[in-house]
Amino acid sequence: MIVLDTHIWIWWVSGDNKLKSKYLAAINAASQVYISSISCWEIAKLVEVNRLTLSVDVLVWLQTALVYPKVQLTALTPEIVVESTRLPGSFHKDPADQLIVATARILNCPVLTEDAKILGYSHVQTI
Repeated sequence: MIVLDTHIWIWWVSGDNKLKSKYLAAINAASQVYISSISCWEIAKLVEVNRLTLSVDVLVWLQTALVYPKVQLTALTPEIVVESTRLPGSFHKDPADQLIVATARILNCPVLTEDAKILGYSHVQTI
């Protein structure tokens, strides 16, 4: 089981060569691939502000990406929301990253990311 950070999910679904082979191998080996609901919002916002261009409408992209094998969308449950406000130690203030990290902590599985701030945070498993 793994949680994908938003950029990893985009790279995977888009077939982007930015997705390193070690990340693809981790996705292929995982029994479950979790996507935080906040990642859907992040992608829609990136499209809205023209920081991300997709080959199809963002809603179609999300609907297609959420039916990939082993993918499960995780809701922002009360436990995850509260955990995101109580992360131990020092973590940066990006609410999307906080929710993704909290999701991984609640599900007790690693986050697949290239985000240096998440990779440097010792209170979550990463790949």
